[in-house]
Order: sequence, then structure tokens, then C-alpha cells
Amino acid sequence: MASKKVAVITGGARGIGLVTAKTFTDKGWDITIVDWDEAELETVAAHLPDALLLGYDVSDPVQASAIVADTLQRFGRIDALINNAGVADFGPIEDTTFERWRAVMAVNLDGVFLCSQAAIPALKASKGAIVNIASISGLRASTLRVAYGTSKAAVIHLSEQQAAELGEYGIRANTVAPGPVRTKLAMAVHTQDIIDAYHDAIPLNRYGAEQEIANVIVFLCSDDASYVTGQLISVDGGFESTGIGLPSLRTKPDDQGRDPPK
Repeated sequence: MASKKVAVITGGARGIGLVTAKTFTDKGWDITIVDWDEAELETVAAHLPDALLLGYDVSDPVQASAIVADTLQRFGRIDALINNAGVADFGPIEDTTFERWRAVMAVNLDGVFLCSQAAIPALKASKGAIVNIASISGLRASTLRVAYGTSKAAVIHLSEQQAAELGEYGIRANTVAPGPVRTKLAMAVHTQDIIDAYHDAIPLNRYGAEQEIANVIVFLCSDDASYVTGQLISVDGGFESTGIGLPSLRTKPDDQGRDPPK
């Protein structure tokens, strides 16, 4: 009997990564979860006992290679790599030191490059898929996000490079750019006025759910997406499509007591 398909998920101990891991498991995949927070990995072990849990740093070339080697030793194959590991450091441009800049780039960009490069031989064998997790911040600039937004914009282009160069081997590479997502972290730091502002700016008038992001990631790794590569999918409730999206311009004409423009 053929072995199960195998997905490697970096930054998988919490949030979108963890929900994605659970979704793959529900669909019968074997999974490797990578996270440098080993305490969180211990918590994950209780819920996903069959997963391979690796406490590695994706920004280290040696450890990135070890992720692939350990997965192949355990499962014998890799069918999907989800580069989800990321860090955020928000602050004004003039206050962003080079050390802070490099810390963000090391994980968010270098980690994607290193893990993908290490996984290429295994993905060639399986004609597998890479899904890189960017952000709406990589598509539209925002204050205080010089390092984070720039790193995610670079990830979007890196995905296109991967698609262009690896397609001849049957490897597909795509990007998912989440918009505002109702994670525990976001809800802990977003004040009510920030929440209201996001709701006003998003056409669907709400934050996304982690499961909604995971569903798109898993789809892009499935046979249903076998002819999809080099694409960016913004899972953001329409946030990116509306630009600035001033709330006053989205009020229905009837609500204002005026006829719509002819």
C-alpha cells in the first residue's frame, strides 16, 4: 500500500500553522511540525501524537537541512512544504535597528529560501508543492511595518521565482497572503477601535478565521490544484482589493438619503 502524503509545516505550533497541521491530518496526511518554541511543541504532542515534532530554527542552514532529513527518515517522502514560520517587529523606520531588521529577514525570508532549497530533491521525487505564507502587508504598505512588510513582499516574489524555476520538475509554488485574522495574539493586542477600523475597511466586515486560511493552504497542496502555480491568493475578506476603503464611501446611498450617482 502506498504511503501517506507528507506535509512539512514550519511555525506550526500555534495559530494558522497548527490549524493547517490539523487540517492535513484530518485529510489523512502525515505531518512534520517545525517550531523553535519547544514548550509549545510539547503541547501540540498531546493533540497530534502521530506528528513528527522538530524544535528547529528555519533561519539556520544546518537546521533547515535537518528538517528535511529527519522527515525523510521518519516518513520517507515529502509532498508539501508550508513555509509559515514568521516573526513580526513593528516600529518606525528610524527606530528599526539593523539587528531588528535582520532578525525579521532571517526568519521570514531566509527561512523560506533555506527550507525550500533543502526540500527540492524530495519535492522533485513526489512532484510536490510549496506554499509560502506572506501577508497582506507584503502587498500594501502600512505604518510601522518596514521590516515585516518588506520581508513578506520578498516572499511573494520568491514564490514566483520558485514556480518559474521548479515547474519543469513538476513542483508547484504558490503564496497565501492572509489579511487580518482572529488569532489569540491579534485579539490580545488589537484594541476595540482597531477592530472596528478593520471591520470598516474589509468588505466582508470581519476578521478571518485561522481555519479559512488553512483551507486554502491545504487546497493548494492538493491534486485539485494540480495546474495552479506561481499564484498569489489573498485570503483577506477583500481587504487588499478595496485600497484605502474609507468607511464613509461604503455607506449605502439610501442610508444617506441621496440617490446613487448616475
